[in-house]
Amino acid sequence: MSGVGFLAVDSGGSGLRVVVGTVGGDPGPLGRRVSREPVRTGPRGIDPGHLLAQLLPMARALTEETGVARLGTVVVGAAGLATLGDALRAELPGALARELGVRTVALAADAVTAYVGALGPRAGAVVAAGTGLIAVGTDLSRWHRADGWGHLLGDCGSGAWIGRAGLEAALRAHDGREGGSARLLARAEALFGPAAGLPGQVYPRSDRPAVLASFAPEVAACAAADRVAAGILRAAARHMADSAAAVCPAGGEPRVAVTGGLLRMGDPLLVPLGEELAKRLPQARRTTAEGDPLDGSVRIATDLAAGSLTLPGDDGMLWVTRVPGG
Repeated sequence: MSGVGFLAVDSGGSGLRVVVGTVGGDPGPLGRRVSREPVRTGPRGIDPGHLLAQLLPMARALTEETGVARLGTVVVGAAGLATLGDALRAELPGALARELGVRTVALAADAVTAYVGALGPRAGAVVAAGTGLIAVGTDLSRWHRADGWGHLLGDCGSGAWIGRAGLEAALRAHDGREGGSARLLARAEALFGPAAGLPGQVYPRSDRPAVLASFAPEVAACAAADRVAAGILRAAARHMADSAAAVCPAGGEPRVAVTGGLLRMGDPLLVPLGEELAKRLPQARRTTAEGDPLDGSVRIATDLAAGSLTLPGDDGMLWVTRVPGG
């Protein structure tokens, strides 16, 4: 048996990823499990019962597999924690103490675990850009966030934002209005069918952000030869830099990183993004993300277990509690 270990969790739209590890002689992750079933949300927010129903069997299997005698620390990085985490905060620590003997529980917004995975416990800013978009920054005394308001009210510069802007340009070309793009119209009709039917392909869908984001790579593919598509990506880069600037510490030489699936669009987005970040944050040091949100959960867990966590606490961003007993 390896003594007391930690459990690190990344809970998001694609399901749960779980790591068990130890701190000490041979620190780090020892075993991993994945569930493809996303944790449900309901009237009380993120459903702690559904999370536990998936997490507990994985945790028990991993402790047996790795030889970890007991889990002393659990860190759960969860999408939507800031606005949907009340039930988790109320119920998860007690349940983990009863079922697994856990004494320290941290609940972190997925934007925070993305931050820590990218930069570690350093001052700076991280833009997490995928279907949606949020920026998080810290000077190590408090957290700051910008955007992350969803595809109807924000997520400016995200995959959904780029895709929506591209489809708008396609429909402008279909109508004969200024600002349209014949290339984007052709791409939209190849992907979705006749332009007149596009609203029916988008509006009724419960996964509308993902549908919109599915068109973002088409915008990138057109950008080299289409000024409208290139302009959309330039505007997206400007929005991303705006969000990074809103949360980045003003003093010192903060680090800035961009993470998420939008990076796969390559140079059509990354070149203007680099230019816009340099313009908005000349004092910052641009860096490549060291890891992903699960790596961030692992880092928080190891620092908590070792008593060396230096990141600021915040109920909606990084909430730590210790359960009496044991």
